[in-house]
Amino acid sequence: MGTYEDRDVARRRFDVADAAPLLLDARGVVTSWTRDAERMLAYGAAEAVGTNLADLLTAEDARRVPEVFECCRRDGEWAGLLTARRKDGLPVRVMVRITSARETRGPSQWLALMSELADAPGWDMSRTMLEQIVDRSPVGIAIVDTDLRYVWSNAALAQYGGGPPERRLGLRLADIQPGLDTEAIEEQMRHVLATGESVVGFEHVGRVRAAPFRETSHMMSFTRLDDGHGHPVGVYYIVVDITDRHRARQRLALLDRAGEHIGRTLDITRTAQELADVAVPELADFVTVDLLESVLSGAEPAPGPLSASDPVPLRRAGQRSLDAVPRALFGIGEVATYLAGSPPIRCLMTGSSWLEERLDPLGEEWATDARGGRRSIFLELGLHSAMIVPIRARGVTLGVTTFFRRRRHEAFDTDDLSLAEDLVSRAAVCVDNARRYTRERDAALVLQRSLLPHRLPEQEAVEVAACYRPADELTGVGGDWYDLIPLSGARVALVVGEVTGHGIVAAAEMGRLRTAVRTLAALDLPPEEVLGHLDDLVARSEHEDGITPDTGVTAPAWAAVPAAEGAAHTGGCDATAPADTTGTAPDAGETDGTRPSAPATDAAADARSGAGCVYVVYDPVDGRCAMAAAGHPAPAVILPDGTATFVDLPQGPPLGVGGPPFESVEMTFPPGSTLTLHTDGLLAGGEGTWTVDAGRDRLRLALERPAPSLDVRCRSVVDALVPTRPYDDVALLMARIRRLGADQVADWGLPTDPAVVADARKAAMRQLAEWGLEELAFTTELVVSELVTNAIRYATGPIRLRLIRGRALVCEVFDGGATAPHLRHPRTTDEGGRGLLLVSQLTQRWGTRFVPDGKIIWAEQSLT
Repeated sequence: MGTYEDRDVARRRFDVADAAPLLLDARGVVTSWTRDAERMLAYGAAEAVGTNLADLLTAEDARRVPEVFECCRRDGEWAGLLTARRKDGLPVRVMVRITSARETRGPSQWLALMSELADAPGWDMSRTMLEQIVDRSPVGIAIVDTDLRYVWSNAALAQYGGGPPERRLGLRLADIQPGLDTEAIEEQMRHVLATGESVVGFEHVGRVRAAPFRETSHMMSFTRLDDGHGHPVGVYYIVVDITDRHRARQRLALLDRAGEHIGRTLDITRTAQELADVAVPELADFVTVDLLESVLSGAEPAPGPLSASDPVPLRRAGQRSLDAVPRALFGIGEVATYLAGSPPIRCLMTGSSWLEERLDPLGEEWATDARGGRRSIFLELGLHSAMIVPIRARGVTLGVTTFFRRRRHEAFDTDDLSLAEDLVSRAAVCVDNARRYTRERDAALVLQRSLLPHRLPEQEAVEVAACYRPADELTGVGGDWYDLIPLSGARVALVVGEVTGHGIVAAAEMGRLRTAVRTLAALDLPPEEVLGHLDDLVARSEHEDGITPDTGVTAPAWAAVPAAEGAAHTGGCDATAPADTTGTAPDAGETDGTRPSAPATDAAADARSGAGCVYVVYDPVDGRCAMAAAGHPAPAVILPDGTATFVDLPQGPPLGVGGPPFESVEMTFPPGSTLTLHTDGLLAGGEGTWTVDAGRDRLRLALERPAPSLDVRCRSVVDALVPTRPYDDVALLMARIRRLGADQVADWGLPTDPAVVADARKAAMRQLAEWGLEELAFTTELVVSELVTNAIRYATGPIRLRLIRGRALVCEVFDGGATAPHLRHPRTTDEGGRGLLLVSQLTQRWGTRFVPDGKIIWAEQSLT
């Protein structure tokens, strides 16, 4: 124990100079002056009292006085450095401390204590004290000579291995720490020796003797030591262990990488593989991701951990290993088999993670009946440490992720487990999002496939081919659709439409519109009236759902298009096409893409408002083609010479938003021309942003490429313009038009005389005999008699009888009347009124369609 004298010396070494006190009033004016203050600043009491404190300071610090006193009033004190001005004008650096000296009920006063810094005694650092500082420092310190050999080190350096300081003398770093990259460290030392520039914060990762089986991180700083003449004599360096900080940075970097790379798509297996890819090699040498079978199919797993009685079918969804781990027991997509008591199954049952720092590959818990046996694989690969983390999201267990180490000798620890849990929890949300999307997308695809035509009916008027490609998984299944509707008189209606939005709601809205179009087409209305009724239907549906449409709709960008070359405008309904149709079946179920849909509430509004449609009616008898569009691209036409152009079609507003009446155009195309109806996704070419002109140019070039068949051309156009996973879904309907030959149509003008009915029957029978259709004579005779008789009895104007032979025998009677016949169900006592009833019973279908100068009553008998 030290003597009193020793303690007094030590106390005086740390004492500061005597303080000079003075009193100040509330304004900072000196009210009391002391000899110590006079000795420090050379002002007498008579000169100092009454002087403001600011007048005793240099100009720069004088400006700080109001701020100082504001702090005093707020906090009750202030301390800091100021520069005082002596009476002779010389500056003096002083430490000032101001505290309240106010007496009870007295005026405010402040006690200021000034200590001159120049008079404060420093501490003369002796060699003994310096040696204590470096020897007792917890930081490793060493000195090497110009040959980089140790000449001195402190005891703390031994914590990294290599023995006490005396064993290091004369050795180089490589002799002591062979597990480090000593070349990189010595390169820093040489740089410091050569330049004299210190190096601070050099980080290095390696294996030291004290921890040969795990990597540690160190921060080193180097300074050159010079002799009295400035010549370098060595390098002084310090080293600090920053392994914890380094590992924390690695963890953050790994989690950041996981956020960037996991969940970039809504594909379940791809997301599982991304989890495995991110974890290797930063966290583990071998990672497997096994998911429940129900998850991969998009089904909803049972909430919470699984029970021990549940069968647990797992399937390998992702795995990744270092090159040194050549194979796994199960491949991607194969069923992963685990015994009931194995760690993966326990994790599924409990929902808790599992850590085995030292893995026993011979343990019965890892046994399996799979080929080769899991235990033999563990032995062969040398897997020595393992972690299993259940994949859980929103309270649902989806599978397990297993992490193994082989190359790295250090075992997994609790920090590694926490990192793995963080990593898997992020991936689990992505997997669950992908699962939910898969379920909704599959439902939407099933609904869409059921609503799209599975096979387009073969027609005499056209040869058709169609192709549909759904949008990618980020956009979701859309509402594009197409249809071919047989009409009376061997005519056909071609329809392509789309609803905005994606997902199951869009698919349902598409089905509603397609059904409505088929219903309206059965009424034999012209295209503009079909779109008008469809517009009313959509508007009424939106009104019922409380959706207010945007009436400020401008014409789409594709509204103004050049007239189709080779097309003749006739002002009403006109087109040209023969009648041999091979009806190529479309691939309605083609599914090339995969990704998610909008929420159902907003999607319902989106799917209805802004829906578009183009409706085309083609008559193969006279070759007239009538069409109208509502917020939809106009069709393209491939002429017989192979050139493609676009129809000049007036654009109506999208369905449901209101506006002016829809307009139709009638035109005639040469036989063999191909009408091409498509959605705007084909013009977009699979891109999120596009221009109409560029889209049309791409489409024109694709349409003009020769192809051996219409079906091949249809698919090649989609393949050329749209990627496998397009941004928006695409529908394409191509129809090669044909004209019925003169030998397939018979037409007679009839006077309004009841006696002509017999002549009409005879003419019809002769025509059937020419066509070889004598087996239809009885029914046709009855139909002709009834329809001609009704026209003579109830209608006005000229009467015409027409027979059309295609895939069906059509009997049409035209008159100038404007009223439709009414099918009656007569009582048994009625003498008449059974004519139309017999027609409806004996023919495949019958009906009435109105034309500008009258109506046509028709009946159809199948020839197939």
